[in-house]
Amino acid sequence: MSALRAAIFLDRDGTINVDSGYVARPDDVVLLEGAAAAIKRINAAGVPVVVITNQSGIGRGRYTGADYAAVTKRLDELLAAKGAKIDATYHCPHTPDDGCECRKPGVLLHRKAGADLGLDLARSWYLGDRLRDIEPAAALGGHGILVPRSTTPGADVVAASDRFVVATTLDAAVTRALEGMRSPLTPPRADD
Repeated sequence: MSALRAAIFLDRDGTINVDSGYVARPDDVVLLEGAAAAIKRINAAGVPVVVITNQSGIGRGRYTGADYAAVTKRLDELLAAKGAKIDATYHCPHTPDDGCECRKPGVLLHRKAGADLGLDLARSWYLGDRLRDIEPAAALGGHGILVPRSTTPGADVVAASDRFVVATTLDAAVTRALEGMRSPLTPPRADD
């Protein structure tokens, strides 16, 4: 049996693609600048890329599970056209009021991915544009990097600055994560 691998967990909307509120149709999928190149770098390093995404629009009735699947397929196509791929995607269809364990910052989907893919969650890195995307890192013993966008609440940036790394771009976050994987005893500093 081989040793467990570290992975890079990514949020979807606002981290890989433009967060336009509810990304409900394939035509709504627009890659953020540099996202495909950053994911391609993770692929080249041989590190699994796992997307964990909250999709409360399903629970709110704004779109269906089939709509979500079509958006996921379109995202995969856009990334593939640029030589990048996501190894696995997991989503929570519930609303914040449902009290489920799979909605981030809950870690149920991360644990499922870990079991499905043979991942070491404590050696993994968690990247996203909201604090809830990276808080699973603290719960699972991993490393979190916030990549703020104009839609990221200021309170998330302040909280992340105290507890995690804050990077200016997804590319910078990926660089830090890959460096941290090579030198796990000396995690990168947050000086972006």
